[in-house]
Parts: sequence; structure tokens; C-alpha cells
Amino acid sequence: MPMTLEQIVEETAQWPVDAVAELLDRIALAKHGGMDAARMDAWTATALRRCAELDNGQAGLIPGEDASARIRKIVGR
Repeated sequence: MPMTLEQIVEETAQWPVDAVAELLDRIALAKHGGMDAARMDAWTATALRRCAELDNGQAGLIPGEDASARIRKIVGR
């Protein structure tokens, strides 16, 4: 019998962060295929730029609950 989504979440909540990150990468790759080098370079540059903006105070983080509430408001849920 396959695991439910709730069971998967409960199980993976106990995993180390790097194992969860690898799982997410593998799921994305299986669902959407690989990423070409140019796109990967662009994403890497964006991630590095955003990290620098966070580090130097040019940008801030939004708590996940707040972001989810904003999304629900936009989509009407």
C-alpha cells in the first residue's frame, strides 16, 4: 500500500536537511527533466545575488506562514 502524503511529510520531517534537499531535487528532476547549463548558471547567479542582498540588509525574509496567507488571499482561499 503506498504511503499517504501525510505519512511522507511525517517521515521526511525526521530526515537530515541534506537528505530532504536531495529528495526534492530528485523529484523535480523526475517530474520536469534536467536543466540546461545556461539556465542552471542563471539560477545560481540569482541565488547568490539574493543571498548577498539578505546578508547586506538590502532584502528581508518573509515567514512562510505570512507568504502562505498572502497566496491564499490572492487565490481566494
